[in-house]
Amino acid sequence: MRTITLIVLAAMLPANAPAATCVGADPAITSVKVANVSANGSLNLYTLVGTVTNLGSQRQASNVLQFVDIYTNGQRVNDRGIPPLAPGQSHTFSYVWQRSTDAGNNTTRMRFSLRFVQPSPPGSQDCNLANDSATIRF
Repeated sequence: MRTITLIVLAAMLPANAPAATCVGADPAITSVKVANVSANGSLNLYTLVGTVTNLGSQRQASNVLQFVDIYTNGQRVNDRGIPPLAPGQSHTFSYVWQRSTDAGNNTTRMRFSLRFVQPSPPGSQDCNLANDSATIRF
C-alpha cells in the first residue's frame, strides 16, 4: 500500500512543483509597481515602473521586435519597446498615467502584456506564455 501511495505521489509531483526554466527564451513581466505619485493641479501623475526579465535558458534573437502593451478598461493606451534579452537579463520600462486627484484608491486597473511583432520563427522567442502579463491597481 505504501508503494502505491509513493508512486501516486511521485506521479503528481511534477504537476504540483514550480515550473522549471523552459528550454529557450522566456521573457516575463516580473514586476510592475507605482514608483512615484506627483500632483499637477487637479491631476495626480502616477509613474509606473515595470521589469521584463528573460527567465529562459537561451538568448532571444537579435531581430525580435517585442513590446509591453499597456491596457486600461480593456483598451490599449500605449506600449513600450523591449530589446532582445539574454538569459537572466532584465529591462526596466516606465509609463506615466494621469488620474484625477478625486479618484479613489484602487479604482484604476492597468494590465501590461508582452506582444511580439517579429519572432523568428513564430513562438521561438517565448517558451512560456503564462508569465507574459501583469496587472496593477492603484
